[in-house]
Amino acid sequence: MDFVGVPILQMLLLVIIFLSILVEVKTGGMGGGALLGLVAAGVFFGSQYVKGLVSFYQIAIFLAGILCVVIEVLMPTIGLFAGIGVAAMLYSVVLALGGDINAIYAMLASFVLSAILFALMVKKLPSSRLWKKIVLSDQSTTARGYVSAEARNELIGREGEVVTELRPSGSILLDGSPVDVVSEGAFLKKGERVRVVSVNGSRVVVRKIEE
Repeated sequence: MDFVGVPILQMLLLVIIFLSILVEVKTGGMGGGALLGLVAAGVFFGSQYVKGLVSFYQIAIFLAGILCVVIEVLMPTIGLFAGIGVAAMLYSVVLALGGDINAIYAMLASFVLSAILFALMVKKLPSSRLWKKIVLSDQSTTARGYVSAEARNELIGREGEVVTELRPSGSILLDGSPVDVVSEGAFLKKGERVRVVSVNGSRVVVRKIEE
């Protein structure tokens, strides 16, 4: 049985290879995924070599790609080796499948299937340093002490004088200190008296005091 001219068995081997790479990146080189991937790669390239469809050059490109990924897993780099390694492995796979558009389709289909399988099992796997660099998991939450701006609720109700025209933003003077504010929408001239009516983060809203 074929898919776009590529045997289904070959595609299943590719799925195992891609899945093993994703598992190794996620777990940081625990070995299980690598062993399974190497066996699948050996069967894949071995069968293609027997058929005369691949050369030692293409196999060497694939092995060099694996080496780059291993270096990325073991060393705190910025992802350069991982990118080069994945590109090299994909290139060698395309060549092994015939080097035409059907080979690219088969490779993409195998990768999508492996990504789906990986997504189903990702919560069960520990994370490596490389995975944490690829996927941002930290959140800047209030519970962890992060705030967008310091609350200044003590300003509510206080009165001051406009020192720059509010169009609608500008500055007022509160107890001798300048404060950046926003009017409720009306244009306010310099020297007018205003009252702080609300504070939302760094946004201080004022209203003109009617005489």
